[in-house]
Amino acid sequence: MSVATDASEMISEHKLVASICEESSYEFIKEFWSEIIDEPMVDNWHIELLCLELEKVARRVFARKPMEYDLLINIAPGTTKSTIVSVFFPIWCWTQKPWVQTICGSYGGPLSLDLSSKSRQIILSDKFRACFPNLRLRDDQNTKTFFQNEKGGWRYATSTGGAVTGKHGHIIIIDDPVDPRGAVSAADLKSANEWLTNVIPKRKVNQRNTVTIMIMQRLAQNDPSALWLEWKHRGLPIKHICLPAKLTDDVRPKKLRKYYVDGLMDPVRLPESVLEAQKMVGQYAYAGQYLQNPIPPEGGMFKTDMFSISTIAYGGKNWRLCRYWDKAGTYNDGAYTVGCLMGKELITGDFWVLDIVRGQWEAAERERIIKQTAQMDGKDVIIKVEREGGSGGKESGQATVRNLAGFRVILDLVGAASGNKIQRADPYSAQVNAGNVRMKQAVWNKEYLEELSFFPNSTYKDQVDASSGAFAHLSKGRLKIGGFKL
Repeated sequence: MSVATDASEMISEHKLVASICEESSYEFIKEFWSEIIDEPMVDNWHIELLCLELEKVARRVFARKPMEYDLLINIAPGTTKSTIVSVFFPIWCWTQKPWVQTICGSYGGPLSLDLSSKSRQIILSDKFRACFPNLRLRDDQNTKTFFQNEKGGWRYATSTGGAVTGKHGHIIIIDDPVDPRGAVSAADLKSANEWLTNVIPKRKVNQRNTVTIMIMQRLAQNDPSALWLEWKHRGLPIKHICLPAKLTDDVRPKKLRKYYVDGLMDPVRLPESVLEAQKMVGQYAYAGQYLQNPIPPEGGMFKTDMFSISTIAYGGKNWRLCRYWDKAGTYNDGAYTVGCLMGKELITGDFWVLDIVRGQWEAAERERIIKQTAQMDGKDVIIKVEREGGSGGKESGQATVRNLAGFRVILDLVGAASGNKIQRADPYSAQVNAGNVRMKQAVWNKEYLEELSFFPNSTYKDQVDASSGAFAHLSKGRLKIGGFKL
């Protein structure tokens, strides 16, 4: 066989691949997967489903027809969602209509750039160049943030809160607008929702034609998905696809329930063992990110019957102790000031709720009681104090530190920044529900258990917040400062 014949057959093969990929974004992903990911592709029914849904909205854009609906997709992490929607889909659109302009946004700059770089890597691959020789990037518009092809189409990467100055897209993709890796603050949610409300709608080439696609895991009751679902309830055209990792009543559309295997959406990526492990990390996060409903199916976060209550002698080298203060400042009204003493028994690994000091005191009386409690606890106990935001919170925190001169005291800035008691309580509740937290028998037990049993719908949340802060400190590794370990 001649060299010319070999070359001709190679060209024919590339044309065949291109033809198949142009007809199906699902086939496009399978064909070019290895160009950006070293691991073999693990297929599942949801991948083809999402591809078909993306194609439906995109083909109306290609035909310059009015948008029928925006697309909201809720699906668990680890399901190739970003690779499908943010990496492959914008490039597949160019194989159809190379003039398509796409804005892609995620919660942070590094993530947005990573997804953009992978999209760009597909186009620059030898295989893509061979299959689509007429799709080339412009040399003068070829960066990780923004790259443009020679036919006028481009992909622009931004992050939540970004101005997106001067850019208008035919397709707008929002991929995880809020960081799911840690506690989600009220400020983060407000910022993301304001960005989706006030910025993104103004970034459309045409209000009638541009489609917006948002894909994310649920994080909180007032997250961006909740915002869109409220818009849908008010009559805005939004199609909702919801794929919990386990079969629940939240599957949308309902007809997709038939694809679940033994009650699992993806039994290879997310088998029962993986889901159970994720549940142990925190049932609130599990309910939102994996079940796509930020309210745990069991209802309240704490299974208080899992506490083992008994007497205990504590202290010494086999214990780590922390007293966490959640401060309030109104006498006989409003929130309580609570100091939770918690210990970790190093031999067994058990956590113990050892003491609760609780009251509604004005500031001077509160500081007197905090110092008196520190003197009774002794200097082996680390004292942490939640510092509220603003200058007033800073001054109040500094006053408490001065009041506790001679003791090991830490201001908890993270607690103040998180702004969400439910998120903070999640890791603590996971250990309570697993039976890993015990309680010293005392007169305060009844009120403590009552608050936990109704949380997050309890009238007061201060004992939970103080307990969560103490647990967060004890569950971390010990920090060595100078000659001391905290």
